[in-house]
Amino acid sequence: MQAAFVPLPPLPALSPASVQAGFAPPADARWQALDDPAEWPAFGQLAQGEAASGEWTSQVMVQGMHCAACAFTVEAALRKVSGVIDVQVNAASQRAQVVWSAAATRPSRWFEASAAAGYPLLPSGSQFASAQRSRDLRMALWRWLVSGLCMMQVMMYAYPAYIARPGDMTADAAQLLRWASWVLTLPVVLFSCGPFFRSAWRDLRMGRVGMDLPVAFGVLVTFAVSSAATFDASGALGREVYFDSLTMFVFFLLTGRWFEARLRDRTAGALEALMNRLPDSIDRLAADGSWARVAVRRLAVGDVVCVRPGEAFPADGTVIDGATSADEALLTGESRPVEHPCGDRVLAGSHNLSAVVQVRVESVGEGTRFAQIVRLMESAALRKPRLALLADRVARPFLAAVLASAALSALFWWHTDPGKALMVAVAVLIVTCPCALSLATPAAMLASAGALARGGVLTSNLQALEALATVDTVVFDKTGTLTGDIPRLERVYCRPGLRPGDALEMAAALAAQSLHPVALALTNAWQAQFRASPGWHVAQVSETAGLGLEGLMRRPNAGVQAARRVRLGASTFCNVAPLAVDAAQVHVSDEDGWVASFLLAEELRPDAIAAVAALRAQGLEVRLLSGDRDGAAKDVAARAGIDFAQGDCTPEKKLDVLWRLQAEGRRIAMVGDGLNDGPSLARANASFAFGRSVPLSRARADFVVLGDRLATIPEAIAQARGTLRVVRQNLGWAACYNALCVPLAVVGWLPAWLAGLGMAMSSLVVVLNAARLARGTIHRNAGH
Repeated sequence: MQAAFVPLPPLPALSPASVQAGFAPPADARWQALDDPAEWPAFGQLAQGEAASGEWTSQVMVQGMHCAACAFTVEAALRKVSGVIDVQVNAASQRAQVVWSAAATRPSRWFEASAAAGYPLLPSGSQFASAQRSRDLRMALWRWLVSGLCMMQVMMYAYPAYIARPGDMTADAAQLLRWASWVLTLPVVLFSCGPFFRSAWRDLRMGRVGMDLPVAFGVLVTFAVSSAATFDASGALGREVYFDSLTMFVFFLLTGRWFEARLRDRTAGALEALMNRLPDSIDRLAADGSWARVAVRRLAVGDVVCVRPGEAFPADGTVIDGATSADEALLTGESRPVEHPCGDRVLAGSHNLSAVVQVRVESVGEGTRFAQIVRLMESAALRKPRLALLADRVARPFLAAVLASAALSALFWWHTDPGKALMVAVAVLIVTCPCALSLATPAAMLASAGALARGGVLTSNLQALEALATVDTVVFDKTGTLTGDIPRLERVYCRPGLRPGDALEMAAALAAQSLHPVALALTNAWQAQFRASPGWHVAQVSETAGLGLEGLMRRPNAGVQAARRVRLGASTFCNVAPLAVDAAQVHVSDEDGWVASFLLAEELRPDAIAAVAALRAQGLEVRLLSGDRDGAAKDVAARAGIDFAQGDCTPEKKLDVLWRLQAEGRRIAMVGDGLNDGPSLARANASFAFGRSVPLSRARADFVVLGDRLATIPEAIAQARGTLRVVRQNLGWAACYNALCVPLAVVGWLPAWLAGLGMAMSSLVVVLNAARLARGTIHRNAGH
């Protein structure tokens, strides 16, 4: 559905000659194409329930950000645009989410506002984003190399002044070395320091204080003082030459930022790599039987496409010609290639590995599992954990305190030694820059979320990592979670005069309206036996979560009078007596009473026992809550090694149990199938939606398990514990670093170059410590 919008004045068009001549278009013209409503779904979606007002939620990448202050600036600039409703910016992931009204603005307006603030935007998933980041990294490498080369030469020229005794070097020789150092420092100041100066000037124009302002001010003061000493060796500042300290400071700072950028690129690039798994174009079968290359976004349901080895499947669909294997690691958590014979379903974003196949498209765009996974990962990359929000709030006033401390330090030393006063102020400015503080939490959280995603667990809420690290009780649902995705039909009981096959046909027709594992078991049993659609027409279907289905059923070509209301579900829902067995069972009833009962065999997942044992080894209590009969629930629990089990639980009763456990002071992690456990998943401190039948777009869980490995649950909890430990280490390091170095800088014992080294190393230590989480190795040592 397209939203209506207020007509805007036309944007200026460019002639081909102007484009060929390299003419730079006006700012708004650069994003003219984004004002086409057909482009909006490529980087956003119409807000649910807001179609009438035309509110869109768009995901964009922000260029030029490296700290919390940058995120504040982008948020402030975008919120000033009329029609922008809400903005969330995450500096660590360099992404932003913009909620805007199509009735009041267009993307080009808020793209222009962000660019005017010094932070250009790129649509999420843009192929240009990766190329631009590569160019930025190459330029950062060149700046670092220039600073390193010049630093080595300047240190060589400065060394004689440190070791020479009186009379060893003439005044002309000393002055020549100063001039050589000045010349070699110019490329460092004019080229290598370019990003610092641009960022600082941008902050000053916008009337704000950013983290590059102290750095730029320190570099300029140091260069000015040293230049004054070089030009006038006999003046008041004649002894204050710090070219070696300046170049060393810039080199160390760029070294830290280079490694930091590389590590952050690895984290930020993980989401982009996932989003860019879809091909730009694909071969589609035309009406005349020929193949034509078309853009993937032009595909529609029912199209037939040809996918070659090495290409990614462009949409969800069914293989209609050929057979192949596919890499689905990022979509299902399955690390091994998955075989797909003819007739099998393939997923958008998975890679074709072995053979050319033809696929009939069944889902495109937002309807694919791939798109739902991307949305979850985007949501996680944008949400800020509680500790990150606290650090962001502290960072801005801390910058103001930095400037005040530098000014007071300069005043304190001015009467004793003006030259030293300036250098002390520079050292204070540099050493107290809170980059490490602002990176401590988001770097660790994003790295951990990336590691979990590679293991088949999507994090939809970064805040939940903090909660998951503190849980002491894990509560499992049974059907489709602790047991296999789909039970097996074992036996059918039906009322006299009704054949078991007819009873199964009736149950399968109604069960086809649900995704519950029990419903899928009935439909699969019918298809396996008869390989045809049930001969019933079902209407007015309603599903009661955790209990069953109800609908109006009739045979085709029968009159309306022949329709009857049928229920499928638990014995209480169908108003029938349960069978006197402990096995899982489901019943069918109509207006005349009991129709049939079905016994289901449920098998534990292969790694269920090991997963429960791993959870208990971590010091966690494990419980089972099930809507099935109490005897069946306790039998499955006993086989899995769970001591506490409770059956006959409606969704309301599960909520009540969780409430009572939390009232006792327990912190709960709930693991359910995401179908009828929504209230319980929302109530728990942390929650997992488990099983292949999980509808990702409706999952209320903090974590979504893509594969069928229960082992991912203890692994995720251990990873969360390791993440919280790393966050605390990072925050502790940042606090200790400032507590130790600030007094040293104030009393003049910390030179500018060493302050620069300390600032660069503090940020680098934080990012390197967080990078351990990205490898997914922390959890192996993250015991209770």
